Formats: sequence, C-alpha cells, structure tokens
Amino acid sequence: MQNTKSVPRRLSRMKAFQFLYGLEFAEIQSVQALEQNYKNFPTQEDDEENTCEGFTWELILGVWQNSEKLDAIIQQYSKKWRIDRVGKVELCLLRLALFEMSFRDDVPDKVAINEALELNKIFGEERSQAFINGILDNYSKSQEENK
Repeated sequence: MQNTKSVPRRLSRMKAFQFLYGLEFAEIQSVQALEQNYKNFPTQEDDEENTCEGFTWELILGVWQNSEKLDAIIQQYSKKWRIDRVGKVELCLLRLALFEMSFRDDVPDKVAINEALELNKIFGEERSQAFINGILDNYSKSQEENK
C-alpha cells in the first residue's frame, strides 16, 4: 500500500544520501538493479515505502545517472584534490548537492548548499565543511556569472 504522507525533503535527502553512500561499495549496472536495490533498502519505522517515485527516488536516480558529469564538476572545482582522494561521504554529499543545483530548478542553490552542510554535520567530519562549502559556493557563483 502506498504511503501518501508527505515526507520532508530533508529526510528524503538524508535517505538518498544513505542509499547513494551504500552504492560506493556496490557496482550497479542498470536502472533495474538500482530499483531493486532501493526497494530492498532498509527503512525507518516512520519512513515512506521504498517505491521508485517521489523526491528521494528522483535524487537517487538523478545522481546515479549523472555521476560522471557531477564528478567532472567536483574535479573542476576541487583545485588541488583528485576525485579519488575525496572521501566517500564528501563525494556523495557533493554529488547530491550538485545534482540539485544543476538539474533541479525547484531547489535554490543556497538550499542545496545548506542541506549538504547539514548532512555533513551528521555523517561527515567537521573539517570537511569548508571543503564542501567551497566547492558548492564556487560552482554556484560560476553558474550565476554564466546566466
């Protein structure tokens, strides 16, 4: 049965982050495999059902489908860091925020940046706040200049 209760976007982002972080340790080759993994992803007691629709799924699918583009952006803006040196938590947070900033017109850049920093407070290390903020802020500024 479909749960019609609206899930706050912050919780959707958190769940998307947790799922995407797990993908760092598993090779997924197809949308069908991605869907199956998501349907089997553990849920919290008050959580929505893992159906392949809604904001959480849109974030997961979007980041997964665009990871090469998102990694290229991260590489471009992380001046002295190779992408393979960026921690997995930070990489997932950056991908998620950059996906929202690049592909979602309904999410202002400031919101995407703030949400990434809030998730980093929960899952990441304090010292990576400036790194994440710097990349996202510089990307946002460059997009504003290009408009």
